[in-house]
Amino acid sequence: MNYLKCISFDESLDIIDVESTFTRGIPNLTIVGLANVAIKESVERIKASLATCNFVFPSKKITINLSPSGIPKKGSHFDLAIATLILLQNENLNDFFVVGELGLDGSIKSTNELFSLLLFLSTKIKKAKIIVPKSIASKASMIPNLEIYGMEHISDITEFFKEKQYEKFKFKKLHPLFKNSFSINGELYVRNEIFEYDFKDIKGQKQAKRACLIAALGMHNILFEGSPGSGKTMCAKRLVYIMPPQNLDEILIQSAYKSLISKDNDLSQVRVFRNPHHTSTRASIFGGGANGAKIGEVALANKGVLFFDEFPHFNKQVIESLREPLEDYKINISRVNSKISYETKFIFAAALNPCPCGNLFSKNLNCVCNDNEIKRYKNKISWPILDRIDLYVAMDEIDANDKADLSSKQMSDIVFDAFLFQKKRGQKEFNGKLKDEDLKEICILDDEAKETLYKATLRYNLSQRGINKTLKVARSCADLAKSEIILKNHILEALSFRMRG
Repeated sequence: MNYLKCISFDESLDIIDVESTFTRGIPNLTIVGLANVAIKESVERIKASLATCNFVFPSKKITINLSPSGIPKKGSHFDLAIATLILLQNENLNDFFVVGELGLDGSIKSTNELFSLLLFLSTKIKKAKIIVPKSIASKASMIPNLEIYGMEHISDITEFFKEKQYEKFKFKKLHPLFKNSFSINGELYVRNEIFEYDFKDIKGQKQAKRACLIAALGMHNILFEGSPGSGKTMCAKRLVYIMPPQNLDEILIQSAYKSLISKDNDLSQVRVFRNPHHTSTRASIFGGGANGAKIGEVALANKGVLFFDEFPHFNKQVIESLREPLEDYKINISRVNSKISYETKFIFAAALNPCPCGNLFSKNLNCVCNDNEIKRYKNKISWPILDRIDLYVAMDEIDANDKADLSSKQMSDIVFDAFLFQKKRGQKEFNGKLKDEDLKEICILDDEAKETLYKATLRYNLSQRGINKTLKVARSCADLAKSEIILKNHILEALSFRMRG
């Protein structure tokens, strides 16, 4: 028996072993292992393609197995792996991944899914050796972690494996994104230098900008409440531009997730920003669907920002379903033929008006809402959801004399310096996503800070989650001040952003 490796393009994205056996029996080519129609039809494409190499099928029964057999497989990119096993049945092929569709003339073609496959493979296996169609090899070679070999005809396979012409077909190219990369504790990082939206466009709102600095550094959830036009959405849209630099794995995973909803995409130094409309369905936000476990907005926002504008107008079921992704940092999607888990570590940002008409906080406009209307509006968001919000910001009233101060570039520099300070203590996780058991080691308080937190716990009746959230925010405040120990003023600042029940 011989085998090659391939990868399935479905929601599970499993690595598939393509196995072959040649046994005595009626000459036939059979493909087993829950292969879909596109794979079954490859039999005729493979026969025509191998005929261009003057290959004569042996008088044996050929069985191709796609393992694990219990996982449904789809896609014409299995063609090349199957043909290679038949063509080179006696060669050692075990170290390579092989993907590509075959033409009747023996040409090796790309498919819409191939670049996505390569991105996911790069997140699963380091330095994987993979044979791809030459038409996509140049772009694929820019993906770190992969050794790319490009081929355009089935005859190249023979030359590659039998004559060991590895260097002839190898593509080496560094993605431009990584030319200015730098290393922290042995990890490769890429810093964002693009500022499409600038905080300098927001006049005033110093408290909101301070909250954005804290949220960006620690990946803390944040809620903006204020009158229409006060800058809630503007603040949320600028968060991704000041967040800490992404490491190699974050860039690859972000691009791989994005590839599930688009045929092609490129690596990006800017973290992802997802902004679903309040009329979006639960399936589109959390994933799922009738035909499989499709990825949703909460997974696509991983390592970036998920923004809910007009928060109370979202469906009640959608709002309540946020509990698990915000607490467990993952979402499990189960369907009859598909079960998959996605990571959901992101900044959850939301914006709402203080009342249905929006003028409750206004000094110049009268609010026309009665108490019952305001209560109904606020009650659309339950306390368990609000308790998962780290930072609450009441937006200031806009004044004609307000001036712009910090730009996105300046705020990015502040966050970057604090991020480096954080990394010096060997911390791998963002402050806002720390596990509760890690808080004792990372969130060290002086005596005054401990006393302040204790009094606040009694006064505001903080839950254990509320205490932990306060500690995490205070840790980010301390990092911005480059303080190893959390001081009283850091606890007080964290409490000042805490929403009261």
